[in-house]
Amino acid sequence: MRAWCIEEKQLQLHSLEAPQPGPEEVQVQVKAIGVNRADLLQVQGSYPAPPGTSSRIPGLEYAGVVSAIGKRVQKRKVGDAVMGLVPGCAYAEQVISHERETLTIPQGITFIHAATLPEAFLTAYRALFLEGGLQPGQWCLIRPVTAGVGLAATQLAITLGARPIGASREPNKLTAANDLGLVAQVRENGTFTAQLNTITDGEGVAVILDMVGPDWNDLLGGLRAEGSLVSIGVLGGLNTELNLGALLMKRQTLKSMTMRSQPLEKRIQLAQVFNDRLAPLFANGQLRPLPLETFSFENAIEAHKHMASNDFSGKRVIVVK
Repeated sequence: MRAWCIEEKQLQLHSLEAPQPGPEEVQVQVKAIGVNRADLLQVQGSYPAPPGTSSRIPGLEYAGVVSAIGKRVQKRKVGDAVMGLVPGCAYAEQVISHERETLTIPQGITFIHAATLPEAFLTAYRALFLEGGLQPGQWCLIRPVTAGVGLAATQLAITLGARPIGASREPNKLTAANDLGLVAQVRENGTFTAQLNTITDGEGVAVILDMVGPDWNDLLGGLRAEGSLVSIGVLGGLNTELNLGALLMKRQTLKSMTMRSQPLEKRIQLAQVFNDRLAPLFANGQLRPLPLETFSFENAIEAHKHMASNDFSGKRVIVVK
């Protein structure tokens, strides 16, 4: 099989022996690969794969067809159309996954569009609803709303009855989020508390999904009493300052989460959440795949350059012929 490998902090295309499935695993013939910020960081040496997964081949998100199964596989068969998240090695023509980690591609969704779904929607759903406890009618802040996870979070909040507010440094990039139903927006200008309190009539937001990091004192000023801030990224830096007195008086909760470094049991549980709760919403049209730009498998490096430019609000998908 062909696979993109990391050599001296650069991607290089190699020919490797195809991986074979273990007893409870499936081999997937990859048709499309979702590009994620973690892939760029891994190539740069800043985000190695978790223990037990090779760091040589990047890639967390795929869509394709089951091409071989292990001897104890029960629920998948050769020919099934699947998608999913893996700890790594998705930048290849074949990838291995535990059968219960695989996600069923909703009816009417192509492989290319399916590759935009697992990482963004599972991350957003877990952060807002499982970790943050967001409820219908409540306000939430999504920061930045222009990222793939941000666009997925906007859709999920609207579909499930909440009211999303989007944060962005560049309002001209909010077209995609606005088209998906974003209720309000705030600027990254150091006045989150005032802006959020104005939008919510002083109530504050119930949940903040944050991918940026610093400015938490200002963010928490716009988070209501007993609200939750869920951190899933540190794009803006690794350090922040907190007013612990204000945090204590408002009984606010700070949480952090990653999707990649989880035990298999947790990954299987989240896959079941998608199949049970989100797949039907895609099948009936309440949720839609994200805006995307496509790149051929041979042009994976260009896909990374496109993501690094930060000029597009949506997903980049590598298409495997």
